Amino acid sequence: MTAPSDLAERLGLAPGARAIILNADDFGMCHAANTAIVELLDAGRVDSTTVMVPCAWAPEALAFAAARTDLDVGVHLVLTSEWSRYRWRPLTGTATSLVDADGYFPPDVVAVEQRAVTEEVAAELAAQLQAALDAGVDVTHLDNHMGSVYGLATGRDFLGPVFALAAQHGLPFRLPRSIDGVGADLAMQATLDRAAATADGLGVEIIDRLWSHPFELVGEGTDAAETYEQVRDGFVALLRAVPAGVTEIYLHPMTDTEELRSAVDFAAVKRGYELRLLSDPVVIQAIADEGLVRIGWRALRDLQRGTR
Repeated sequence: MTAPSDLAERLGLAPGARAIILNADDFGMCHAANTAIVELLDAGRVDSTTVMVPCAWAPEALAFAAARTDLDVGVHLVLTSEWSRYRWRPLTGTATSLVDADGYFPPDVVAVEQRAVTEEVAAELAAQLQAALDAGVDVTHLDNHMGSVYGLATGRDFLGPVFALAAQHGLPFRLPRSIDGVGADLAMQATLDRAAATADGLGVEIIDRLWSHPFELVGEGTDAAETYEQVRDGFVALLRAVPAGVTEIYLHPMTDTEELRSAVDFAAVKRGYELRLLSDPVVIQAIADEGLVRIGWRALRDLQRGTR
């Protein structure tokens, strides 16, 4: 396993600290996402969230974030629109390389990497961040929907524009230094090393590692589908495996409603499970038993801006 960086030390944490950031992705995607994430933020069950600014329910999420600047809210930079019945478009318009034949962001990362013009990506991502700032959000960090800027599909990435945007606004970015973790592709470590060096050169703070659990519910729609308890036990095992350093663990908690099931093609049940498990006493106890230190992205932003 790759040794952690000195980030935890620079954040003032104890030697060997196992720090986690519990982040809720997809704030603003739909009302079901907003109700779940607001509930978790209010209860202190997640440490941060990130808003999908181009989505239809982003105004509700942005208004909440603007009124609660004590919370850690970032921007979930979007270049894809993955569902078949519910989709969203770029803020910069549809006369660009960022849309498919129907005028929406494409549903998959491959299309983005193959067709998107770098300058148009940069303009769109800047517009998404500016929209959040204009709404009054005290943006704490940036991350990315579906990994569309990382070059995971074809090797063509858009990290240059992202790092430039992050450096300009003094914001950390969700890039892991290490590919450690279950199912990790260790061949990607050299690519990560180069990206991390670029981030370091620009003074953009990044994390040691980025973890989650499977996006889909195993066996969904069958009699053999995972139970809630199996999902919870898998998440607890992930928590117990967190090593020293700073690890973000991201989830997609949503209320499992008719609205959500109408919007997404799959995984509604799993998203409902993720809302439930973040308030589960078993999960809360596991975090305590393991001595995991929960932090937020604001601490990294303060460090980057020299205000910590």
